[in-house]
Amino acid sequence: MKGFRTFLLRGNVVDLAVGIVIGAAFTTVVNKLVADFVSPFIALFGGESDFSRFYFSISGKKFLYGDFINGLIAFLISATVLYLLVVRPYGYLMDHFHHGPPPDRKKQCPDCLSQIPQAARKCAYCTS
Repeated sequence: MKGFRTFLLRGNVVDLAVGIVIGAAFTTVVNKLVADFVSPFIALFGGESDFSRFYFSISGKKFLYGDFINGLIAFLISATVLYLLVVRPYGYLMDHFHHGPPPDRKKQCPDCLSQIPQAARKCAYCTS
């Protein structure tokens, strides 16, 4: 039981759980945005605001392609918002604040050719 508790309390498991909950809430917001704003806006130009009613039948089975269109619109909006509000700012911050590894401040010993610190006056390997 101790190992399981340790597993659950690791930082990445908790971060993942929080991310999933935030993602589910974000999905609800985007679905409502599509249903309440985007679909009526599209209806101004296309004449239909609720795509979920569109379907075709084969052998008495309904294929709801309108639901798929609503889901596709929601996905595209989610991907656009995530890209603009998360991916681009994160990339900018990583480029701006992360400048790579610090420079290697070592020099080569002239006698034994080993790497020694730049400020060293004697080589630790050959003592020259």
